[in-house]
Amino acid sequence: MGRYLAIRIGRAALTIVLVVTFAFVVLRLSGDPALMILGPEAPPEVLAAFRKAWGLDDPIWFQYLDYFGAIAKGELGRSMRDGRPAIELVLERIPATLALTLPAFFFKVALGIPAGIYAALHRGSGIDRAVMMTAVAGFTVPSFVLALLLVLVFAVQLGWLPSGGQDSWRHAILPIVTLSLGGAAVLARFTRSAMLEVLGQPYIRTASAKGVPWRKVVTSHALPNAAIPTVTILGFMVGTLIAGAVVVESVFAWPGVGRLLVVAVANRDLAVVQCILLLVAMTMVTSNLIVDSLYGFLDPRLRAKGAHA
Repeated sequence: MGRYLAIRIGRAALTIVLVVTFAFVVLRLSGDPALMILGPEAPPEVLAAFRKAWGLDDPIWFQYLDYFGAIAKGELGRSMRDGRPAIELVLERIPATLALTLPAFFFKVALGIPAGIYAALHRGSGIDRAVMMTAVAGFTVPSFVLALLLVLVFAVQLGWLPSGGQDSWRHAILPIVTLSLGGAAVLARFTRSAMLEVLGQPYIRTASAKGVPWRKVVTSHALPNAAIPTVTILGFMVGTLIAGAVVVESVFAWPGVGRLLVVAVANRDLAVVQCILLLVAMTMVTSNLIVDSLYGFLDPRLRAKGAHA
């Protein structure tokens, strides 16, 4: 078990380094922050002074080493727009994002998993077809299209809910619904597929032939064996709690991490973008590491294979 976790932790650390490196290179090649922040009308000497003050005139390899050296010291840089620490700006926005993503995650699980299980247990029924049609619609419709439709119906035509902002709990309803529907559709689809695959296995038929009550067959044999694909999707959803609402926050003008990321990218605020991407990478990798550990717990065969990988 120790070697299994050590291998996963090593791969997780390598993934974070690769993600941060990719983001660093792409951001440096995507445009000049001095021009984006000061404007093309700024005098050349002002642009040169800005680049020198922020180390933008150093060779890219030197900037790269300096950046990782700062990370090792716990420093994630400062915003080029207002001079505040990047981590401070990000941490201010995390509660607003979690106010959307945590309730949305709860509704995804509460709606998607039971719907997928029920559809699998009643395969071919009208409810199964209705669940699958709804899941396909929720899976294929982009979140920004769904968000705009909800705004058009409930905010513009009916006037029941506000179209954006963060002034009250009513402002969070439409963003949460938008985030919940797509995730619930994905969970329902994957849960149904996993359950159908397990229900077709010989040990399920054997248990039923031995006279085991069907409820016990489902709860003791089918559900535990169908858990791994569902846990995979849940792990991905947990990993996107911090920055998984970029589009939705932009549509509803919600002041969260996603909206901060959009503004920072548009303004080439390198430290803020790199800080957000680093936190997102760490969240995703940590979530996947927990999922890998659950794999070994749910199926010891996977743990044995991982120890010899």
